[in-house]
Parts: sequence; structure tokens; C-alpha cells
Amino acid sequence: MTTTAAIVLAGGRSSRLGRPKQLVEVDGVPLLQRVVDAVGSWPVDPVVVVLGSGADDILEAVDFGEAMVAVNDDWGEGIASSLRVGLDILSRDSKLTHVLVALGDQPSIPDDVPQRLIEAAMDTTKQAVVPVYRYNRGNPVLLERSLWERLMALEGDTGASAFLAAHPRVVEEVRFDHMPPRDIDTEFDVADLD
Repeated sequence: MTTTAAIVLAGGRSSRLGRPKQLVEVDGVPLLQRVVDAVGSWPVDPVVVVLGSGADDILEAVDFGEAMVAVNDDWGEGIASSLRVGLDILSRDSKLTHVLVALGDQPSIPDDVPQRLIEAAMDTTKQAVVPVYRYNRGNPVLLERSLWERLMALEGDTGASAFLAAHPRVVEEVRFDHMPPRDIDTEFDVADLD
């Protein structure tokens, strides 16, 4: 039985793209469904997907499989509010010790990353494990339960990465040779998916 869960943050308005990026089709499948399917293959359970802007349309179009879906009514506040929603749900399960936080607009997390982050968490006393792709920190990040309450106090459009940058002593870095996974934010990024 796993003690690591996952949160997929997918509540934003996609203002740079001008349309819901969660629903951008890649080979006939919505982008968010690709992310949820990928996260569902990781050694995690449960998976919580946090929606916000356009939630009704997304719920209609995306097959979430076994993932739990939560709708963040305060999505306009920024990513911190979606992180709070996901962590609040997971904190009710006392068996969970860690969570991998993924972004709903990053469909190309390399397959070996989640497992290596989980393995690193078992070998460190630090409370967070972060992938470093070449020389850049990226996602997903793995967070020990002892950090969840502090992260649930974040506000605005600041996620876990800003908190971890401000508290380097809690962070274990795991280096990868992969290029950093791309966010899908603009029409150029969408075109590059094909």
C-alpha cells in the first residue's frame, strides 16, 4: 500500500492562451486527461485533481478515471488556493505521508521522475524533494506531510515552488538529464505539441 498521494493543479483561467488549456486536444485527447492518465500511472494513491475556472466544461470533457475531482471556488485567488484545496482533502487520510504535486499543463513529465523522487524521499531527512532538470528546478515536487499545514497557509498566485525557494534547508534536489517539462501556456506551445 502506498503512502504517497498526488495532486494535479488545474484550476487556472489560461489567460495567456485565451481558452481553457485543460481542454486543448492532443491527438484527440484533452490535455488535462493526458496529465491525469500519466499521474494515474505513478506509484501514488489517491490522485486529486483540483479544477477551478471552466470546471463544468472540463468535467464534461475529461475522463478522470479513478482520480478524485475537487472544484476550487476561489480559483481566482491563484494557485495557492488550489494547493490548499488538494492538501485539505488529502490531510483527512492519516495514512498518507507524502504528496507529489503536478501541474495540469505539463503533459510530458519523464516516466522515471516520480519514482526517483519517492525513492529520494525515503533516503533523506529533508521534507521536500524537487527535480532539477539540467540546471532548473521543475515539477512535480514531493512534499512530506509535515509541510502541508504551512503550505495551506500560502495565499495568492504563489505555489509550493516559491515556498521551497525561500526555505532551501528543507529541500533535497534530485538531478535529471532530461530537458525541463514544458508548460502549455500559449498557442505556440500548443502547436509544438503536435
